[in-house]
Amino acid sequence: MPVVSDDTLVIGVASSALFDLAECHAVFEEQGEDAYRDFQEKNYEVQLAPGVAFPFIKRLLALNDLAKGATPIVEVIVLSRNDPETGARVMRSIETHDLPMTRAVFMQGRSPYKFMPAFGMKLFLSANPKDVAEALDLGFPAGQVLGSADALEAHDPDDTDLRIAFDFDAVLADDSAERVYDAEGIEGFREHEVEKEATPLPPGPMKDLLGAINAIQDLEDERVDSDEPYARRLFVSLVTARNAPAHTRAIRTLKAWGLRVNDGFFLGGWEKAAVLAILKPHIFFDDQMSHLEGTLGVVPSVHVPFGVKNLAQPSVSPEPAPETESARRPG
Repeated sequence: MPVVSDDTLVIGVASSALFDLAECHAVFEEQGEDAYRDFQEKNYEVQLAPGVAFPFIKRLLALNDLAKGATPIVEVIVLSRNDPETGARVMRSIETHDLPMTRAVFMQGRSPYKFMPAFGMKLFLSANPKDVAEALDLGFPAGQVLGSADALEAHDPDDTDLRIAFDFDAVLADDSAERVYDAEGIEGFREHEVEKEATPLPPGPMKDLLGAINAIQDLEDERVDSDEPYARRLFVSLVTARNAPAHTRAIRTLKAWGLRVNDGFFLGGWEKAAVLAILKPHIFFDDQMSHLEGTLGVVPSVHVPFGVKNLAQPSVSPEPAPETESARRPG
């Protein structure tokens, strides 16, 4: 089996993000753990339906055909609250969906996000808001997938492109500019950003993820520059509420980091969902639930509960459960 290198983009995904586990969770919550265990065993060969993160993960793994040798450029590892026995159905569905994923961590009733540094992960995706918040508190890049499989209908299953969209503040950058906005309002924010436009913002939780994505785009550039006919598949967009003149600092910050995006949407408060419905990213990262509420039925969405906007605004779960159950539920 190929060895993962430091140049490999490693992502952790909970089974609750990769597959639609609504039926499984209903059995667990209504009938208990023993019934859930029996249900998973009896339905071992019943393929789990794609979840919110499925189109992103599938297309990301497909980029491994850019690898120059046996070492993959992308590795996706299951991080699950299931025990190994009940998690067997997850691994079987990964196999029947033809996803090249072979590594997994199963920890019964506990989230394995603390093992992210052991694998050098640059992202953890889960439907469990508690796990995501705790991972971010430890400085690990994490996001809560939101919405349902209905958002997948916007994507052509035969399309091979991978489109990724990021908000800027408190996602790629830290929340220092948003703190100015909260304290001084829109005019104070604009004045501050004009004054600091040449000063790069500190990095946020998804900065290194963008860096790893850019590295894959570099491989695509090499392929295009060769004599081989090759059409680029990986595209990154910035979709932010910043507009002129505050857009300048965002652009200069990315340049100072040595990072780039293909497209920029500086919306100045315009509804993001209207743009995303046309852009059709396979995943969209944003720190504010007020923005994501409009995108859930449009595109696969990820809440990054980082920064000042989330201090009094907890993440939400698509399937609320009592705290005692939430700590034990599989996923």
